[in-house]
Amino acid sequence: MPAMTEPKLISGNANKPLASSIARRMSMHRGMNVSLVDARVERFNDQEIFVEVFENVRGEDMYIIQPTSNPANDNLMELLIMTDALKRSSAARITAVIPYFGYARQDRRAKARTPITAKLVANMLTEAGVDRVLTLDLHAAQIQGFFDIPVDNLYAAPVFALDIQHHFKGKMDNLMVVSPDVGGVARARELAQRIGAPLSIVDKRREKAGEVAEMTVIGDVKGKACIIVDDICDTAGTLVKAAQVLTDNGATEVHAYITHGVLSGPAVERIGNSVMKSLVVTDSIQASDEVKAARNIRIVPTAPMFAQAILNIWNGTSVSSLFETDTLGPIYEGLYTAGGA
Repeated sequence: MPAMTEPKLISGNANKPLASSIARRMSMHRGMNVSLVDARVERFNDQEIFVEVFENVRGEDMYIIQPTSNPANDNLMELLIMTDALKRSSAARITAVIPYFGYARQDRRAKARTPITAKLVANMLTEAGVDRVLTLDLHAAQIQGFFDIPVDNLYAAPVFALDIQHHFKGKMDNLMVVSPDVGGVARARELAQRIGAPLSIVDKRREKAGEVAEMTVIGDVKGKACIIVDDICDTAGTLVKAAQVLTDNGATEVHAYITHGVLSGPAVERIGNSVMKSLVVTDSIQASDEVKAARNIRIVPTAPMFAQAILNIWNGTSVSSLFETDTLGPIYEGLYTAGGA
């Protein structure tokens, strides 16, 4: 049943540019002004978070836009406290729009006496009063099952496919999609199928966390333009080494498409000094000035997709329709047409 009220957006401090972009896109779709709800999300001197909403939200369909990226704990607490503020203000429904879901890498007990923090975060969000979650490229799909509320997990692959078809026009037959590890094969295979390219794998073996001891290429990449696909790039050590290994095995050029550009520590410097011709990330995490200035890092927008997803949720229509490149094509019209980005 279609909602009677307009969707209302509110943003924390984690990625305000993305929230503003989503509001602008929704304004274009709705033919009327959609703006962010006026609120303040501040810190006391002891760093306690305080939230005050300046508009009436009673009976409203609310969407909190807040990735839980670095600093993950602060941004997560902002999200929880904003949810509590809206719940106590009688909002009818609260959807947490989490473009980057922090703690997603802690999705199982890999060793004895370790936590499953992704499940803990799911419990906290639900207890705070979140009624629905909208996110992008969860590190592990089973995290959806950690929630007892609906979770819509969007995919960056259709957007990446549009970008690749635009930037590699005339060279599509020479592309090879590469998974940087065995665990990411399903993600890489999906993109390979979308663009009609073969698939290769870089098998890596770690001696300890954060360090890659050995890499082997499975598949013939000689003479190919390789595209590495993954969901998260943190310190970029694995990515840069994989690019070098592919080049050593005869790849003519190496590009990477990563959904979430965490890019912490020496990541940007490593990427700048690597053999990679380009790294493409989404704006799920607000880019630092260093990332924006990097010569071989490019950012693709997710606002058109999130705006349409929010409207579909509000209208009670399908969100899974956004999993297809054909559906996203018109939404991204102008960005990947002649003269587009």
